[in-house]
Amino acid sequence: MEFFSVEFFLMVGSVILIDVILGGDNAVVIALASRNLSAKQQKQAVLWGTLGAISIRVGLTVVAVSLLKIPLLKLVGGLLLIWIAIKLLTDEEKDSHCKVSDSNSLITAVKTIIFADLVMSLDNVLALAAVTKGNIVLLLFGLGLSIPLIMWGSKLILLLMERYPVIITIGAALLGYTAGEMIVADAHIASLLQGQWAFLHKGIPVITTVGVVVVGRRLQARRR
Repeated sequence: MEFFSVEFFLMVGSVILIDVILGGDNAVVIALASRNLSAKQQKQAVLWGTLGAISIRVGLTVVAVSLLKIPLLKLVGGLLLIWIAIKLLTDEEKDSHCKVSDSNSLITAVKTIIFADLVMSLDNVLALAAVTKGNIVLLLFGLGLSIPLIMWGSKLILLLMERYPVIITIGAALLGYTAGEMIVADAHIASLLQGQWAFLHKGIPVITTVGVVVVGRRLQARRR
């Protein structure tokens, strides 16, 4: 493939589109995990969470082929993401005008962000690798572009959460849907969902979305 050819620019466009779409999940996780921190620590969580996400993607790029050989990997990842979404939704609710400011809260938020990114980033890396067809320049471009997209996206979501708290629930629901898509994308699960069970390809993501919100709300009610 020649640089600055039609094929090259089509690949660049595809990389940008994938980053915009898939980077949204990372931005939602960062915003949810850091929403109860002080303004200063929110910036730190966004920075370290984004750097952690990119570092994980670089590492996964190296071992992606080996990871694909692990049975039921995406199923386990999807189940972990459901747990993360519920945890983020049921995080101790605090008055939006009373932000927490301590190192332990910041460390906890960053740990949650990095763990969630580890779960979600495999799909992101595989999508970029497939589109770039092994072109290391385009792959690095995609990884680099995702840094500002995730940072700006998470800051925007944080601002919206301050004004519209319902976005917290929408964000958790989005993670629940992503988890469902990961589960049905697992090769072993996909082989089972054939014939009369094919409808579950679309049904499972809906179930996980609703499940995250319902379970999260019930746990919140119990805490209250």
